[in-house]
Amino acid sequence: MAVTANAHATEAALEILRLGGNAIDAAIAAQWVLNLVEPQSSGIGGGGFLLHWDAAHKRVSAWDGRETAPRAASADFARRADGSVAGYTELLSAGKAVGVPGLVAMLDAAHRKHGRLRWERLFRPAIRLAENCFAVSPRLHLLLRDDPLLRRDPAARAMYFRESGDPLQVGDKLCNMELAATLRRIATGGADALQRGPAAERMVAAVAERGGTLRVEDLRGYRPKVREPVCGPYRHWRVCGMSPPSSGGIGVLQILGILERSGLSYAQPGTADAAHYFAEAGRLAYADRARYLADPDYIEVPQQALVDSRYLRQRSRLLDSAAAWESPGLVSCRPIACKRMTTRRNFRRRHIFR
Repeated sequence: MAVTANAHATEAALEILRLGGNAIDAAIAAQWVLNLVEPQSSGIGGGGFLLHWDAAHKRVSAWDGRETAPRAASADFARRADGSVAGYTELLSAGKAVGVPGLVAMLDAAHRKHGRLRWERLFRPAIRLAENCFAVSPRLHLLLRDDPLLRRDPAARAMYFRESGDPLQVGDKLCNMELAATLRRIATGGADALQRGPAAERMVAAVAERGGTLRVEDLRGYRPKVREPVCGPYRHWRVCGMSPPSSGGIGVLQILGILERSGLSYAQPGTADAAHYFAEAGRLAYADRARYLADPDYIEVPQQALVDSRYLRQRSRLLDSAAAWESPGLVSCRPIACKRMTTRRNFRRRHIFR
C-alpha cells in the first residue's frame, strides 16, 4: 500500500510496486513526484526523514536527511546590519535562511542499502509528469495565492503565475522542464549530481545573491545519518517514530502514553471530550518539545526519559478537564532523568511551561 498527499505521487509509488519494487523504491519515486506537484512542501532543495522496517531482521531504522547549517553560518545570522533582528518574512526571503539540502543524499544512501529496482527507474514517473504537464491542485493553488514572496522571483513568477500576476488556478496545466532535466541528472549521477558540479555551483550562486553563506564545500560535505528510532508501547502495539532532531516520534509517543495512562484514550472519537483531552495531551507534549528537544549532535536530549512510563504517568495527572478552557496557568514537573543531566548543558531541573 502507498499513501501520499497527492494522487500523482501515490500512482508513482504504485507503478513502482507493480514493477516489483519494494517500499523504499516506492517512497523514493513518490518523493520526486511530490517535488513536482507540491514544490512548496517537499523536494530536492530541502531535507527529510525516513523510517524503514526491515521485515527479515525485524528492525526499524531511522534515516536522518535533515538540512544542516552552512559552515559559515553564525549565531547572529538573523540580525540586520544595524544589529536589529529581522522579521520572519524578511528572513524567509533571504539567503541566510537556506540550509544545506540533505534529502537526495539520504534517499540515495537508503536506496543503496535497501532498494531493489535500479535508481534510475525511480525517476521516470516524475520526469514524465513534469514534461507532459499536470493539473494544479487545490493545495498548490492555495499556497501560491497566499505566498507573499514567490512573485518577486522572476523564474518562479513565470512558472507559477499568470501574466496578470494571479496564481495559477486549480486545473491549470503546469510543466517543469528544468526540474525534469535536473531529475535526469540525479537519476544518472546520484546525489553527486546535486552536491557537486554545475548544479551545486548554481545553488550557491543563487543563495549568495540573496546574502546567504552556502558554499560548494557544504554541499560536498553533507552526509546523511542513520539513527536509532524512538519506540514505545501503546495498548498492545509497539509504536516507533523518528528520533531527534525530529520532534515527531517523541511527541506522538508522549500524547499516546499520556492519554493511555489517564484512561482517556478510550473517549468516544468525535466528541468534545475526546478533542479536549487530545489537545491537553498535546499541550503537555509540546511543552516538553519546546524545552528539551533539539539536534542531539549538539544538545543532550533526554529521549528515553521523555517516553518513560513513570514520567508519562506523572504527566497524565496534569490533564485538566475544565480549567484549561479558562486559563493556561503555569505547571511544573520533574522529568525522570533531570537529576542525571549535566548542568553545563544548561538544563534546568524544574520544567515550567505555559
